[in-house]
Amino acid sequence: MDSYKFKQILNSPQPKNIKALQSFLGFANFYHGSIKNSSKKITALTSLFKKDFPLIFNEEALSQFQILKEAFTTAPILSRFNPSPPTIVETDASDYALGAVLSQVNDSGNHPIAFYSRKLLPAELNYEVHDKALLGIVWALKRWRAFLLSLYNSFEVLTDHSFLQYSMSSKVLTFCQSCWDECLSEFHFTITYRPGRLATLPGALSLRDNVYPERGLPSSARILKMFIKCSNKMEFKSQDSSWSK
Repeated sequence: MDSYKFKQILNSPQPKNIKALQSFLGFANFYHGSIKNSSKKITALTSLFKKDFPLIFNEEALSQFQILKEAFTTAPILSRFNPSPPTIVETDASDYALGAVLSQVNDSGNHPIAFYSRKLLPAELNYEVHDKALLGIVWALKRWRAFLLSLYNSFEVLTDHSFLQYSMSSKVLTFCQSCWDECLSEFHFTITYRPGRLATLPGALSLRDNVYPERGLPSSARILKMFIKCSNKMEFKSQDSSWSK
């Protein structure tokens, strides 16, 4: 498997506070069934919740952190891309970064193909929340364009912004939205609303420590709540949620 697809995980920085640790462990918890001896791999990390700020990684915790990152990028978690199975693009946009996961569904569940995240550019930091969310979709589709255009069937985009299901059909678009609409027009997909609390995977990429300014993490309530309760994946689809391009 090409390692460049997973460098976003391998390059994840060591968590510096409880919020960041929750984010990372939430990501790990989602795939706990695919990681051999996963409960043993996180004992030293979960014990850090009992300590005061700042987090102090001992040798055992640091070792488990590295082992867990490497486990994300090895079988049986990862799958090779196949143009036949149902394909999903999950996206998330935080105040300062974009995160996305490309995955496919097979008999044993939903398996990731690639991860992607990047910081927002200075001009993009001023975008409205919905434009940041739309930008996240555009960049994810551009990133995996070769994969997505080779699919035999349409794919699904999951977003926590319900208005995106309908907004791009509006006749009144800003200049940026018009450009993005043209970019999206070459893809055949449906867009589905999913509550932000369930966006564990792309959220873990868009909320990493190293994407925030030096002044610190934003005091966002959703960062405190979104990651730990993700053992069972649930599908939430609003009625009339499909948006075909």
